[in-house]
Amino acid sequence: MIFICEGFLASTVSPETLLIRIIKFCNRGFVFVFLLFHISLFPLDVKSGSYTVLQVVEALGSSLENPEPQTRARGIQLLSQVLLQCHSLLLEKEVVHLILFYENRLKDHHLLIPSVLQGLRALSLCVALPPGLAVSVLKAIFQEVHVQVDRHTVYNIITNFMRTREEELKGLGADFTFGFIQVMDGEKDPRNLLVAFRIVHDLIARDYSLGPFVEELFEVTSCYFPIDFTPPPNDPHGIQREDLILSLRVVLASTPQFAEFLLPLLIEKVDSEILSAKLDSLQTLNACCAVYGQKELKDFLPSLWTSIRREVFQTASEQVEAEGLAALHSLTACLSRSVLRADSEDLLDIFLSNILQDCRHHLCEPDMKLVWPSAKLLQAAAGASARACDYITSHVLPLLLEQFHKHSQSNQRRTILEMILGFLKLQQKWSYEDKDERPLSDFKDQLCSLVFMALTDSSDQLQLVGIRTITVLGAQPDFLSSEDLEQAVGHLYRLSFQEEDSQSWAAALEASGALATLYPVAFRSHLVPKLSEELHRGKSDLDRGDGSTKCSQPLHCLQALSAVSTHPSIVKETLPLLLEHLWRMNKGNVFTGASDVIAVCQSLQQVAEKCQQDTQSCWYFHQTAVPCLLALAVQASMPEKEPSVLREVLLEDTVLAAMVSVIGTATTHLSPELAAQSVTHIVSLFLDGNTSFLPENSFPSRFQPFQDGSSSQRRLVALLMAFVCSLPRNVEIPQLNQLMQELLELSCCHICPFSSTAAAKCFAGLLNKHPAGQQLDEFLQLAVDAVDAGLGSGPSRHQAFTLLLWLMGLLSDPELGPAAADGFSLLMSDCTDVLTRAGHAEVRIMFRQRFFTDNVPALVQGFHAAPQDVKPNYLKGLSHVLHRLPKPVLLPELPTLLSLLLEALSCSDSVVQLSTLSCLQPLLLEAPQVMSLHVDMLVTKFLNLSSSPSMAVRIAALQCMHALTRLPTPVLLPYKPQVIRALAKPLDDKKRLVRKEAVSARGEWFLLGSPGS
Repeated sequence: MIFICEGFLASTVSPETLLIRIIKFCNRGFVFVFLLFHISLFPLDVKSGSYTVLQVVEALGSSLENPEPQTRARGIQLLSQVLLQCHSLLLEKEVVHLILFYENRLKDHHLLIPSVLQGLRALSLCVALPPGLAVSVLKAIFQEVHVQVDRHTVYNIITNFMRTREEELKGLGADFTFGFIQVMDGEKDPRNLLVAFRIVHDLIARDYSLGPFVEELFEVTSCYFPIDFTPPPNDPHGIQREDLILSLRVVLASTPQFAEFLLPLLIEKVDSEILSAKLDSLQTLNACCAVYGQKELKDFLPSLWTSIRREVFQTASEQVEAEGLAALHSLTACLSRSVLRADSEDLLDIFLSNILQDCRHHLCEPDMKLVWPSAKLLQAAAGASARACDYITSHVLPLLLEQFHKHSQSNQRRTILEMILGFLKLQQKWSYEDKDERPLSDFKDQLCSLVFMALTDSSDQLQLVGIRTITVLGAQPDFLSSEDLEQAVGHLYRLSFQEEDSQSWAAALEASGALATLYPVAFRSHLVPKLSEELHRGKSDLDRGDGSTKCSQPLHCLQALSAVSTHPSIVKETLPLLLEHLWRMNKGNVFTGASDVIAVCQSLQQVAEKCQQDTQSCWYFHQTAVPCLLALAVQASMPEKEPSVLREVLLEDTVLAAMVSVIGTATTHLSPELAAQSVTHIVSLFLDGNTSFLPENSFPSRFQPFQDGSSSQRRLVALLMAFVCSLPRNVEIPQLNQLMQELLELSCCHICPFSSTAAAKCFAGLLNKHPAGQQLDEFLQLAVDAVDAGLGSGPSRHQAFTLLLWLMGLLSDPELGPAAADGFSLLMSDCTDVLTRAGHAEVRIMFRQRFFTDNVPALVQGFHAAPQDVKPNYLKGLSHVLHRLPKPVLLPELPTLLSLLLEALSCSDSVVQLSTLSCLQPLLLEAPQVMSLHVDMLVTKFLNLSSSPSMAVRIAALQCMHALTRLPTPVLLPYKPQVIRALAKPLDDKKRLVRKEAVSARGEWFLLGSPGS
């Protein structure tokens, strides 16, 4: 049969003769040939002009009039397929005749109906469709198509006509709505339901007449509520339950006309025992409130409130509780929006009165379980509108204030104060032009008294709530008087000196910062002087060796000063205090440790971060703090003229790193104009020794870090790096050629590794920001020459290699191999001081992916070719690269790289082990099928490393053992007894964190394979 068809198609005949043959074969029932042509070739030939639609109809005449239904169906099917391809070519006269023909065919045998509907769908897309025919087609479908076949095509026809012939369809009035109801009735196909719901929504949204069929339209859609649908496996349409839920919800919530039918249904479903029905009903009620008014809700408010209250009071589901509160909020907002007539009752007051009546008595029982559900219900209603908030607050606050004084236990008072705090936060949502109109005005004195009682209570938890409450009260405009502010500042000052592990201490600092922004005068007058005095007293006590003074007092002062530096006027008070404290430490005669200086620098950095939002504050901080820090450092680097406690401390690596952070933070947000003023001074300081802009600049000798300066002076290049690498890109660096040459020379100097690394970073940062061109090429060539010379032999090899790292195989080098492997971690990780986006460096997207693509093949090849003694270097480098690589990039390459990662676990270097374990753990979760192939080796390696001398490695190995349980259970079950026995040993580990991970991992392995696991 196939060969006959192929011979038929290959014959060379005229289009007319070919058409006649096709029709004859169709009449004879050669279905294969027919399908082949009507699907692929034949409609395309019509579309290209080889045949006309008229020729097709004439040729199909005998088929369309054949007494056999099957033959007529084949003819109609072929014609419909042609029309679907060629509907845009039809003339108006052709459309009229075709529609009349197809309408008549709707009365034919039921076998023809699907093909007839396909033809009508094609005609519904015609631009040349004359007026009135859309109505004619729909009437014919509504009247003649009694057997519900191919409803999807009917929906498409309706959708097409609604899009292009809306006014004609509206002329049908309610008959169109009734006809659609008949079509949709009994629909079960999820794909069709999505289309049908969209049509119903359009009927309502586009104001089609529903007439007397509102209830019928509601019934034909609401019968699917709540949606109970589980998509079949491998569903080609990809329809999910959530799609149907949202589509139906849009319909049900689209018109107030459904309210009298929908609200009883929602109440019924909320009261049911099915969790999904409760959630869907509450969410639908929430959506309905956006279009309903008092009229629609009036008769159902008591029942709705009863159902919502029961769900919040009794439900075991947090999600149902949240949806119930959201529905109550929406109901209250809906009632608040309605405009009242003079003769109508105020449903909002009645509704809120019922809520208060059912909830207020529970507020008097702070130890009972219904106190918080009641408070949540009241707060949900109060948050819906200013009117509701005023009503509820005015009734609830007096009761809660009375209960606070009636109960003496701290935990009860905390519960009551937390409820008060919730209502106070709601007041922040609404603005009042007249402060006397605020409902809180009548309770100001009582609230302040209550909060101050909480702040002086011995309970940390009550203090914590008190701190949050005073913050909220302070956010109310003009609420706190000057006396209240002074008292509040005093309490916050006292709480700022509690132990650092106290929650109240951290909350007090946060509250101080928030209130200082709103009341800078009060904090400048009452808090900053106290902190200044405490800072001086703490220093004096230390000078006298007073053991009764806590060493943490100065630290708390520093933290409090930085916390309140949230307003420009306060910064001008606190910044001099912090810098003065540094100078006093420098001139003191008592020992000052690095931690003390670092603490001051950390406070300075926090102030700098707060100043970044304001241009003037940022510039003030920069021109005040940066010269001061530079002066201290320069003075410390000078030959000793008189003894200084701080001199050696200031030059320590950790202290300089802290100062680098301050200078970098103070520079990143400078405007280019202001940065240009500063760069001239600072570059001149390091190149020319110009100290004229520094405070107290009478130094015993000249500052020359590059020209034969001492190692102490060279260390300060780190501060230069912090400044120039944080400048905006468009700021011109003066004396750039000389600066780059000096940095390059210092970066290859072997005397001080700290200085050479800082110089290499600085050089790299300046290269990164330099525009492309000849000068950049010259700088790069200088660097390449310096690296080539340094990597030869001699004492500068390590420094040259450091420079090389900061510019972008030395893995096989016996001396530099381990350092080269560590360098891969540097290249793949984010830098914190230079080459950062915050410092305006150019950081290209996907640089890690490009580095992986360019270098990992060479790493793998080098590993296989390297001698045994340097193979660990390659494994270490590979481990660092893969550890930092985004997992979506790594997963496709995992099968080829996993064996090397597993071999890296056998490396004796704990850094390699830790990096590899950190890389493998997420892979166990994201690629279980690939990892399952190596489960034997994984179990062995992880168990061995769980006894590693390094605590971090032991923890990581146990975390990997835990993650192993995510692999397919059948793969793991043979190893279960062995693993459980082996994990008993780390249960007795001397470190608590290791024991914790061991318990977690062993528990998961115990449960492996058990029911429900």
